[in-house]
Amino acid sequence: MTRTTNLFLCGVGGQGILLASEVISSACMRSGFDIKQSEVHGMAQRGGSVVAHLRFGEKVFSPLIEPGDADIVVSFELLEALRYLPYMNGKTRVIVNTQKILPAPVATGADVYPADVLAQLAQRRITVFPMDAFEIAKAAGETRAVNMVLVGALSALLPLDEAVFLAVISERIPEKIRKVNVEAFLKGKEAIKEMISV
Repeated sequence: MTRTTNLFLCGVGGQGILLASEVISSACMRSGFDIKQSEVHGMAQRGGSVVAHLRFGEKVFSPLIEPGDADIVVSFELLEALRYLPYMNGKTRVIVNTQKILPAPVATGADVYPADVLAQLAQRRITVFPMDAFEIAKAAGETRAVNMVLVGALSALLPLDEAVFLAVISERIPEKIRKVNVEAFLKGKEAIKEMISV
């Protein structure tokens, strides 16, 4: 693979985006790719927006993705997919967790959560893979494993072996929650493979 692949992760604080970013980066490095990574935490501790830029390929010079250049966007929260539309183009594939985490203005009644997020994405002819990662993680036995569900889904779209991801997860995740996180990863991968095959 000679071209650089641009991965854009977005969500809110507390969803484990930074851990997901680390797992993906490690898997890319172990697979022989050069990778550059950059994170913007924002008001992460207060449920604010968090993003991670990951670019991998034969040789990568900059960690930042230019607007309109994302190959794959993984949105950990539904509304965040709309917030970062400027990074997408007609060929971008978007994995969207349909879970809603209300931003402060909505929670206080000052604003309204859009009811048609997926429809707005569809209007732009973007390939969208919607999945309820929260429910998938719950089925795996740990609702906090949403991030590994989404990493699993993403892995199905990348030229990396499953075994590499599983090795990184096994090393990076504490033993007491390792099994459930591996299960979440596998369930996420299976969920998107079913969508791709339809």
